[in-house]
Amino acid sequence: MRRSRIDAARLGTAQCRSCAIRDLVLFGDLQEGDFDLIHLPIDELRLAPGAALYHAGEEGSALFTIRSGLVKLVQFLPDGTQRIVRLLRRGAVAGLEVMVGRPYEHTAIALQEVEACRLPREVVERLSRETPRLHGRLMERWYQSLHQADEWLTELSTGSARRRLARLFLKLAADAPDEPVLLSGREDLGAMLGIGMETASRTVAEFKRSRLVRETAPNVFLCDLPALEAVATEG
Repeated sequence: MRRSRIDAARLGTAQCRSCAIRDLVLFGDLQEGDFDLIHLPIDELRLAPGAALYHAGEEGSALFTIRSGLVKLVQFLPDGTQRIVRLLRRGAVAGLEVMVGRPYEHTAIALQEVEACRLPREVVERLSRETPRLHGRLMERWYQSLHQADEWLTELSTGSARRRLARLFLKLAADAPDEPVLLSGREDLGAMLGIGMETASRTVAEFKRSRLVRETAPNVFLCDLPALEAVATEG
């Protein structure tokens, strides 16, 4: 029994069984027997802000599930500027493109301290073949990724800077409406919303003056969500 527990910890299956957010992540539907199919390590990672899970163009050998924190997916444009195309929060899966033999399409960078699980592609492929439940969950995640990309493009790249910023605050507050929101630096903010850094700084300052948000610490904000909702939907 002791040996099996050691092996389970090494392989990551013990953590998968008891994961606090198992209902949110890719392995949420696995049953006890399914864990016997896992024969490669599932690593738990901790990333400091600014650290990368992977880089665009790298040949991918793993998917990643985000257990806590916030990850930005960055696309670098030919002129060297960056565009943040999506934010990944708790329960999200990063690197799904490797499942169809593609290199990573974006660079995934931690915006705050992040806990993630590294899932070897071979593990996910085998489970997908032999466990219909996981295959269904994988297809759901493909759909969610496409939907989030469309939603991001529509909500955060259209309309005035005020509306874009209000929508971003609402998105960041969605998981925990009563808790403060951590906003990225102005460069990241501009890259998320498709606006310049000066415009981003000016708009944040306007929100503070209007008491739409209150900055309690550098880049940490308490939000008036009903007021932000009104700005996000204004004509």
